[in-house]
Amino acid sequence: MFVKTSTRRNRDGSKVTYLQLAHSEWDPAAKASRTKVLYSLGRAEELDRAAVERLITCLTRLLGVEPAAVGPDRVRVSGIPGLAFTDSRPIGGAHLLDGLWHQLGIDTLLRRLAATTRRDPLVERVLFTLVANRALAPSSKLAATGWLADHVHISGIEATTDDACYRAMDWLVQVQDQIGRGVFDAVAHLLNLEVDLLFFDTTSTYFETEDADEPAWRDENGRLLPEDDVNDDAGADPPAGAASRAGFRTYGKSKDSREDLPQVIVGMAVTRDGIPVRVWCWPGNTSDSPLIRQVKDEMRDWTLGKVVWVADRGFTSAENRRHLMAGGGGYILGEKLRSGSVEARAALSRQGRYTDVRANLRVKEVKISEVTGTGERFIVCHNPDAAIRDAAIRQRMIDRLQAMIENTDGWSATKRAELRGVISTKAGLNRYLRVTPKPGVFTPI
Repeated sequence: MFVKTSTRRNRDGSKVTYLQLAHSEWDPAAKASRTKVLYSLGRAEELDRAAVERLITCLTRLLGVEPAAVGPDRVRVSGIPGLAFTDSRPIGGAHLLDGLWHQLGIDTLLRRLAATTRRDPLVERVLFTLVANRALAPSSKLAATGWLADHVHISGIEATTDDACYRAMDWLVQVQDQIGRGVFDAVAHLLNLEVDLLFFDTTSTYFETEDADEPAWRDENGRLLPEDDVNDDAGADPPAGAASRAGFRTYGKSKDSREDLPQVIVGMAVTRDGIPVRVWCWPGNTSDSPLIRQVKDEMRDWTLGKVVWVADRGFTSAENRRHLMAGGGGYILGEKLRSGSVEARAALSRQGRYTDVRANLRVKEVKISEVTGTGERFIVCHNPDAAIRDAAIRQRMIDRLQAMIENTDGWSATKRAELRGVISTKAGLNRYLRVTPKPGVFTPI
């Protein structure tokens, strides 16, 4: 049984809607279902709602169920007396995240750390609310308070303020090292992480803001010095332990080619399977090269055992290599053999047989301990397919360069210098050009 709606159009174009109580009957002759009208409720806009409610009440009592009170702000819950619908909130996403939060032990760790201070025990719930908001409905801290109050149900907290969110975040920065260590211990156990090999790299991310942060004194690791140690008087000497003065979001060499916007440097150490172990952030003008030394020092207290660090050629300085080898550690650092370093030239000069690893990769080990004096070795990697492609590109460059410098021997020195300047702006061509000292002619390499 159902309520059927039928519409009739008047001559003036207006429509009239009628409501009818109907049900479907099977017509054996036609072998089809037919709709039969049981009662006409009249025009929809003239419906007697009170009469309909009385009818529902009578039918409900006939079934032996006492109807719940119905008012303008209450909706009847069919078949369950005394219950009324008041509100609904999604719980699935927040409930799942809360389960992961608990499984990783973050809630217990935060409450234990908060217990050693005078902070409100709800600081853990406030921080979880911010995490859940960022995962489910990313917004500002102020908007997150409204999201919690009106759009989601999170166990243990019904409402908060933006001031509480800011205070919680400030405290989180103070205890981030303990939190990171605690989360790693839980994840290493749950995922059986292998941390004998750690990959480290950095990137930059910029902010769409007009001004950089105000400069502040920082230590060699880019962290703010305690306020008690800083003298803000103009012309005052740098405080003890100060290495630089810069804002956190500040201008630097951007890997996104956005030098016009302030940025920060982000570094991450991950396992061989790509599972993050720890993340660092530095001011946007921080140089990449020395960061891996800080990373190793700060991971030393994590009792990881012997760790081999893997990084790209941006971290191949001699000081970095010495630091990574200290304490029995090891490293694998990428380096272009065409870099021209003493070690690279020594490695290329050694003979040896390659071992095929894949169809497009073969390697050979080259020991150059007599050059470095530290037992270092090179694993020379050669890609035959890339070598063929590079040879073809090189030949095209040389042919193009040959056409540009042909018959220039008889040119004046000024005219040759102009051509030399043009070629110097083309990195691909300039790499293959050699200028002989006398008589100053061009020669392709």
